[in-house]
Amino acid sequence: MRKKSLLLILASILVLSGVLAGCSKGAGGGSGGKELKVWLMGDETDDTLIKEYEEKNPGVKVSVQSIPWSSAHDKLLTAVASKNGPDVVQMGTTWIPEFAQAGALLDLTPYLEQYPNLKQENYFDGAVETMSYEDKVVGIPWYVETRVLFYRTDLLAEVGYPEGPATWDELKDAGKKLAARGSGNYAMTIDAKDMNYLAMFAWQNGSQMIDENRQPHFNEPEFMGAIEYLKSFYDEGLTPKGNDLELFSSFKDGKIPMFISGPWMITGVKEKAPELEGKWATKTLPAKENNTSFLGGANLSVFSSSKNVEEAVKFISFMSDKETQLKNYDVSLNLPAVKSAWEDQRFEDPLFATFGKQLENAKPVPFIKEWEAVSQAAIASFEKITVGGADIKTEMDQLNAKASEILGK
Repeated sequence: MRKKSLLLILASILVLSGVLAGCSKGAGGGSGGKELKVWLMGDETDDTLIKEYEEKNPGVKVSVQSIPWSSAHDKLLTAVASKNGPDVVQMGTTWIPEFAQAGALLDLTPYLEQYPNLKQENYFDGAVETMSYEDKVVGIPWYVETRVLFYRTDLLAEVGYPEGPATWDELKDAGKKLAARGSGNYAMTIDAKDMNYLAMFAWQNGSQMIDENRQPHFNEPEFMGAIEYLKSFYDEGLTPKGNDLELFSSFKDGKIPMFISGPWMITGVKEKAPELEGKWATKTLPAKENNTSFLGGANLSVFSSSKNVEEAVKFISFMSDKETQLKNYDVSLNLPAVKSAWEDQRFEDPLFATFGKQLENAKPVPFIKEWEAVSQAAIASFEKITVGGADIKTEMDQLNAKASEILGK
């Protein structure tokens, strides 16, 4: 999942589940009706869209169980083992390979002609990469998120970049000038604990990290060049090494005029630093070979043990309609996965429009079940290089060997 401050994590989870979930007191199967079991990730429920679906489908009662992300993975494993899971389940995209390989997710390919709004051409290319596993469509994108550059327009204008940096070279040049303002001033933060963050710079430098044959490429020039570039921000004092600085206050004070993050931070900046109105903006990521960003989000899948497959697919189709996705955005600010929804006037706001533009060049991390283990090894290596002073080539050789071992199991 994506990185946020604790407050924003809780807020987004509450709102995300709020869009879809039906209150438990009204979620039971009615007399003679059909019950559709839906698992969503969160702590509270709101039946806005659920009621609308039930009104359009008399005789169907949608029973929603909201599951905290912290316990969702184990609960899903139990459901797979017992074959007593939901009909529809919300899946974090990085979990899909594991559960698809276990046979837990139904192949939806046969239903794409009946429900053309579920076809791949309706979604951003990066989201399409999360839909299939071994040539089977096992998940339909529900919402997406990506990362862009947040920057102080006033401070960047002072160093010659009023529209923000467009390339790696410009990002580095602006960073040096911003850090030169004096002690305690930096250019940007680097989220060194998030492999999704490191992956973006690797992609931008032409690295594929792990190829289609499951071979790692961490010790090759493209990946090592990205690590060297990020390391230079530490070496030259352009990014803080510790976690002492609170991001919102540092952005407001100008100590950290740039950071890379997701759409939830728009609300955060507006609420935590209202005095900055008109002094900050969002921009697609600076480019090297390209400006690829990370694509995250969640998909909706049908559990293979479902006894209500037809109704489950119909429900996912409803949730994937353009108007439903826009209503979901109104309540939760979760970005629509359906491309056509971005033509709506809601996304004329430049702060949000940036995300639609970046989604055209965003991709998920390698779609393999071992990615979590590989990414943790990569994060550890990055820390050894930036904090421990380890040699990049030596450390990357070791990382590549470790990744090969993980992928070979």
